[in-house]
Amino acid sequence: MNKAYKFRIYPNSEQCTMLAKTFGCVRFIYNQMLSDKIKYYKETKQKLKNTPAQYKKEFKWLKEVDSLALANAQMNLQKAYNNFFRSPKTGFPKFKSKKSNRKSYTTNCINGNIFIENGYIKLPKIGLVKLKQHRITPSDYKLKSVTISQNPSGKYYASVLFEYENQVQERKRHRFLGLDFSMHELYKDSNGNEPVYPRYYRQAEKKLKREQRKLSKMQKGSKNHDKQRIRVANMHEKVANQRKDFLHKLSRKMADTYDCVCVENLDMKAMSQALNFGKSVSDNGWGMFITYLKYKLEDMGKQLVKVDKFFASSQICSYCGYKNTTTKNLSVRAWDCPECGTHHDRDVNAAINIRNEGMRLITV
Repeated sequence: MNKAYKFRIYPNSEQCTMLAKTFGCVRFIYNQMLSDKIKYYKETKQKLKNTPAQYKKEFKWLKEVDSLALANAQMNLQKAYNNFFRSPKTGFPKFKSKKSNRKSYTTNCINGNIFIENGYIKLPKIGLVKLKQHRITPSDYKLKSVTISQNPSGKYYASVLFEYENQVQERKRHRFLGLDFSMHELYKDSNGNEPVYPRYYRQAEKKLKREQRKLSKMQKGSKNHDKQRIRVANMHEKVANQRKDFLHKLSRKMADTYDCVCVENLDMKAMSQALNFGKSVSDNGWGMFITYLKYKLEDMGKQLVKVDKFFASSQICSYCGYKNTTTKNLSVRAWDCPECGTHHDRDVNAAINIRNEGMRLITV
C-alpha cells in the first residue's frame, strides 16, 4: 500500500530560484508537447508519441532541471490525452497558465537520490532543503516519489509518497454508526448527536470580502497588488487549515470509537449546483470528512459503508418500516409515523435507517 505525508519545506534563495525554474520547465514541456500533439493530430489524424528528450536539443536549458520531473509531466499529459479519447466527457487537456499561483512537480526516488535525514530532505538538482518533519516515518516504509508544490501564499510543501506492506487485520464489526449529511451541522448520527461545526468560511466571509475588494481595485503587476494577493491567499489558507484540522480530529475520534460507519453515497458537487448551496456545502467539507474517515477506518481494519443515494432514508420509519412520502418535502424537519405513532427527528431517523441499511449490506 501507499501512504503520503505532507511536510512544509524552507528552501533558501538559490533553491527557490531553482524550484521556480523547475516549475517553469515542467509547465513549458507540458504545453509544448500538448501543442505538438494537437498539431500532429490535425495533420495526420494520428496520435503523436513525443518525449521530453526530443526537446532538449532545441531547448538546452531543459537539461538544467530534474529530468524525472519532466518525465512525470509527460506521463500526466499522456494519461489525460488518452482519457479524452476513451471518454470525451472527461474533457480535453488544457494548457497550463504561467499566471497560475499554484505550482507543482513530481520526481521519483531512484538509487537513493531522495532521502529525509536530520530535518532535511534531499531533492535532485536542488540539494538539501530544510524540512519541518512533524512525524517520523517507520523504518520499513520505502520512499517512492516526492511532489513539490507552492501554494498561492508562496509557501513550499513536499508531499512524500511511501510504499509499505499492508499488515492490517480486519476487525469484527460490533459498533455501528449511521451518519446523515446536514447542511449546517455537517451531520447528525444515529445516536442523535451532532458536531458543533464552527463554519469557518462564514466567520471569515466579511473580512475576506473587504480584502478581496481592495485587491480588485489595485493595478495588476504592482507590488501592492502582489502584497494584497498574498494577504488574501493567506486568509483563504487559514480557513482551509481550520477546516482540515477540525475534520481530522473529528474523524479520528469517530474511527477510534466505532468499527463501522455508514453514510450516504452523495454527489456533493451536483448537490451544491442543484440546490444553490455552494458556499454551505463547500464550507462544511463533507466530502473531505468522508475521505479522512475512510482511510482512518481502513488503517485500523475497520470499514466505511456507502449506502445508495436513492435509498429513501428520510421517508422510512426506523421503528416499524412504514414509508411516509410526505417527508420528501425538505421543510418537514420532524414527523409522526401514521402507522405506529413514533415521533421522528428527520435527520436522526435518516441516520438510523442508513446505519441499518449499512449493516444489512455487510451481511448480504
